[in-house]
Amino acid sequence: MRLIATDLDGTLLDSSSSVTRRTRTALDAARKRGIPVVPVTARQPIGLRAIAAGAGFDGWALCSNGAYATHLTDGRMLFAEELPAETIRTLAEALRASIPDLLFASVREGGETFVAQHGYAEIADLSDHKRDPRTMGGVALDQVLDAPSLKFVIRHPELAPAELFRTLQALGLTGFEATLSGAPFVEVMAEGVTKATGLARLCEHLDIDRGDVVAFGDALNDVEMLRWSGHGVAMADADDVVRDAADETTTSNDDDGVARVIERLLARG
Repeated sequence: MRLIATDLDGTLLDSSSSVTRRTRTALDAARKRGIPVVPVTARQPIGLRAIAAGAGFDGWALCSNGAYATHLTDGRMLFAEELPAETIRTLAEALRASIPDLLFASVREGGETFVAQHGYAEIADLSDHKRDPRTMGGVALDQVLDAPSLKFVIRHPELAPAELFRTLQALGLTGFEATLSGAPFVEVMAEGVTKATGLARLCEHLDIDRGDVVAFGDALNDVEMLRWSGHGVAMADADDVVRDAADETTTSNDDDGVARVIERLLARG
């Protein structure tokens, strides 16, 4: 084990969005042996900063489901893959023809800018994007669609994300990657972008073989990463597709599932 890659919500963090004492001790023990711990998340830097101190994160992080790698201490950007504006507009127009009352938002500029359509903030919660909805403002749809995006967000006031996701898949469109993270919206990235592709690029930069990577996750957006890594670990309450992609299943995030695996692997020496 030369690198630990971990999802955050539902995986590393407990139900209160905190890192437990046992989990922090396990992370520190790994780092003491020179093993970096990399958060691989749907979150943006604003959401990472909220938990970075508690987790001890001060190095590389993969955000927007692998769309970009940012260094949490000095702000360096290793890479960033954006969804073209033309693709965003085509996707949005096709979906709006099938489902009325959709709302959209776009993550831009290293994850620091969140451009939300009028009405989006009214149905958003702080936990959705780790942003106060009162700071989101609201713009015309054209302004959401007219620039490239690191992550394009699709939401409906009433319909579940899984239903939106199925409708999007049924359209048969290409040129993007869509996934679900457990949040109340569908997340769309540039074509070919997953947590696995982002992790592969970071590991190439760090000269670490995929076989030496241990990855943890619980949701659909973690599947490719768990398959790609040398050892993929699903959380106890993960969906079947996630557990099927993993090499083992650990206990839940409220039972220090990540820590238990790290402790065992470190004990092997």
